[in-house]
Amino acid sequence: IQECQHQFRGRRWNCTTIDDSLAIFGPVLDKATRESAFVHAIASAGVAFAVTRSCAEGTSTICGCDSHHKGPPGEGWKWGGCSEGAEFGVLVSREFADARENRPDARSAMNRHNNEAGRTTILDHMHLKCKCHGLSGSCEVKTCWWAQPDFRAIGDYLKDKYDSASEMAVEKHRESRGWVETLRARYALFKPPTERDLVYYEGSPNFCEPNPETGSFGTKDRTCNVTSHGIDGCDLLCCG
Repeated sequence: IQECQHQFRGRRWNCTTIDDSLAIFGPVLDKATRESAFVHAIASAGVAFAVTRSCAEGTSTICGCDSHHKGPPGEGWKWGGCSEGAEFGVLVSREFADARENRPDARSAMNRHNNEAGRTTILDHMHLKCKCHGLSGSCEVKTCWWAQPDFRAIGDYLKDKYDSASEMAVEKHRESRGWVETLRARYALFKPPTERDLVYYEGSPNFCEPNPETGSFGTKDRTCNVTSHGIDGCDLLCCG
């Protein structure tokens, strides 16, 4: 939720949460919009991230450090510390975040795709983290371990994917289990989405005026950036 609100701080919809509601973002996520796509991606990434971090910190009894990264070291360093095994975190997220997405309809297909895109972001951004040892900080010995990116880096990346999300069309097929809905790219001229892209198939409300049905609180009382010509500028954010 915090990452969503950071990424959308200058947007008309700024990830407003609703107290006393099981649907924490309210009716906004009812529609298959790019906002829903982002929230599903960042939430499933968050589950994978948190599980992976608690494994490495030793706060979980069912997992620990990743022992795969023990091979030959690199130039001037050796393996040490506690490598984070994101694969296990991704597995738990898949079980948890996708548990309800087993219907043969378009919305389940969209949610599964965006959940997976969020998790893949972590796996794609794993990197080597190192620490120097030696007298007065000299780097005589360097130990390194495999680490997740900062969650902010995941948020930044998925926000870019939100901006370039692919609009899809819903197709119905008859299968042995009945009617099944799948998604295909709406515009043949555009590059079809990969597993790392976010997908949606319904347009977003404009979020300018309060509308309880769409979950929009309007942009009244929001602070806009007077000097910006971007989306956080007063023309766009304050709806003119």
